[in-house]
Amino acid sequence: MTKKIGFDPQKYIEEQSKYILERVNNYDKLYLEFGGKLIGDMHAKRVLPGFDEDAKIKLLHKLKDQTEIIICVYAGDIERNKIRGDYGITYDMDILRLIDELSDYELAVNSVVITRYNGQPSTKIFMNKLRQRGMKVYTHREIEGYPVNVDQIVSDEGFGQNEYIPTTKPIVVVTGPGAGSGKLATCLNQLYHESRYGHTGGYSKFETFPVWNIPLKHPVNIAYEAATVDLKDINMIDSFHYDYYGKVAINYNRDIETFPIIKRTIERITGKEAEFHSPTDMGVNRIGFGITDDDVVQEAAKQEIIRRYFETESNYKKGLTDIDALNRMQIIMEELDLKPEDRNSVSPAREYSERLKDSPDWDKEFTPPVMALELTDGTIITGRGSELMDASASALLNAIKTLANIGDEILLLSPNILEPIQKLKTKELEGRVTSLNISEILIALSISAVTNPTAQLAYSKLSALRDGQAHSTVILNKDDEQVLRSLGISSTCDPNFPSKNLYYI
Repeated sequence: MTKKIGFDPQKYIEEQSKYILERVNNYDKLYLEFGGKLIGDMHAKRVLPGFDEDAKIKLLHKLKDQTEIIICVYAGDIERNKIRGDYGITYDMDILRLIDELSDYELAVNSVVITRYNGQPSTKIFMNKLRQRGMKVYTHREIEGYPVNVDQIVSDEGFGQNEYIPTTKPIVVVTGPGAGSGKLATCLNQLYHESRYGHTGGYSKFETFPVWNIPLKHPVNIAYEAATVDLKDINMIDSFHYDYYGKVAINYNRDIETFPIIKRTIERITGKEAEFHSPTDMGVNRIGFGITDDDVVQEAAKQEIIRRYFETESNYKKGLTDIDALNRMQIIMEELDLKPEDRNSVSPAREYSERLKDSPDWDKEFTPPVMALELTDGTIITGRGSELMDASASALLNAIKTLANIGDEILLLSPNILEPIQKLKTKELEGRVTSLNISEILIALSISAVTNPTAQLAYSKLSALRDGQAHSTVILNKDDEQVLRSLGISSTCDPNFPSKNLYYI
């Protein structure tokens, strides 16, 4: 089955780079606040089939001779070891990862800015790490009254107390690992100092979602609300844009609420009336012009909303989000008349799990672990958890056997390989979970593939799992989540703990 495409990435990159260059021509230097993910934007890839997950970094690579990058991070996020949910790593580690990946694209990283810094000890250690590796680090203090007290902010006691970051290229991209990193404040701080040096600086915002030139209730825009349900972002018609131009444009509540303050701050810095009249004017995003098949995009966005629903349910069960977020997700599902079972892999997993409950050996207190994996041709493969391997590993092995036309009765992995791994895990390393996870099973498969042609054939089919859709009847452990993500498989799970263990799941 050919994957349906609804987005033209090349058209998008051409339109986007042209628009940014037009904007930068108005200034000596343009500070471009980048929201969302610079690299690996899987949300955009899921809701816009055909979108290149690395399109934004490739766009910047195209503009690399004119672009340098400032990375911001809030000191408090470093101090409390905030985790990026998509990568499962802390913000400080994510910055190191981002610097390495930007270097691979030949993009110059000017510096890292620690925002709202107040001598936090863990942040000091992180700053030392960066400096030891030759990275410039700046600190910005919290400004009393930010962002509403414009008189205080635009003064020697406000932006004036923070360091100016010297830059050499006309486009300065300001990015960070997540919301609240201090990107906007860093841009405005730079504009303040540029003005004092007699330079003409400009500010623009690059936010992929919501898409300003599609309807408010378009599934793609609703999917953005689902993705930010914990932040309580709500899409709205940009009233400033409509009042000035008489045209409907879509933005979100935080940008609309803060627009008058941002506009007034920039006018105070530059001493002249701002050139933009709405939050939409401030943006440079052209992603809506890359949509080529609206029906395909709408269906993909609905599937993403269901995926986010499961994610929110699971996070609530794990204590990572509140009941308001879960209630909001339920409202979003009802708004589009969506059901969890509209995700094709859900019902097969649940039905298999229900059958396993009838086994006299099964502890009725817990849900039998089953994973169903939908391949790109629509075939659905299931796997169950056992003492030997967990459900995710079982489903993955069954899937590559199916793709390789290997009979179900044929063993891919010899007990001579699996038993020593299991012994090492449970006895030598004193692990409490006996079953092998996906990572451990893949290591065993790669070893077997050296001498076993059947295992080699199955191993060669791993790449064919990309864009698969998986669902588990129990909460996935972090290792399996990460491996599935690396294989390009989008996974969801029911909010059921697999055992009584609090740490090992």
